[in-house]
Amino acid sequence: MKEEATVPAAESYVYMRDLRQQAKVPENGILSQTLHGDERSKVILFGFAAGQELSAHTAPYPATLLFLKGDAKLKLGAEEQEATEGTFVYMPPYMEHGIKAHNEVVMLLTMIKGVPPVAA
Repeated sequence: MKEEATVPAAESYVYMRDLRQQAKVPENGILSQTLHGDERSKVILFGFAAGQELSAHTAPYPATLLFLKGDAKLKLGAEEQEATEGTFVYMPPYMEHGIKAHNEVVMLLTMIKGVPPVAA
């Protein structure tokens, strides 16, 4: 049974029983699905095919990453770290970061936009 996002009429919350079931991992490439977005936050579910890479970049807001499936190499500032199922990362604004999937990866990104951006 395929699980769909449930958004109540008042749009006060989003409920997904199992994000791993909701995630779509393409045969090749990276697929993103916005699960929630407003002026305070944005939540995006990513599916990475094996070997795919999101090159190093920055964002003006703090963000978190939660790895739900797979293994990846992370660039966090000047360091490299390994990510596996259950890995959690908090990144301050403007931290350079990138991801390379070793195999199929499902990752949840949350951008915290409700705080004023910090000047670079």
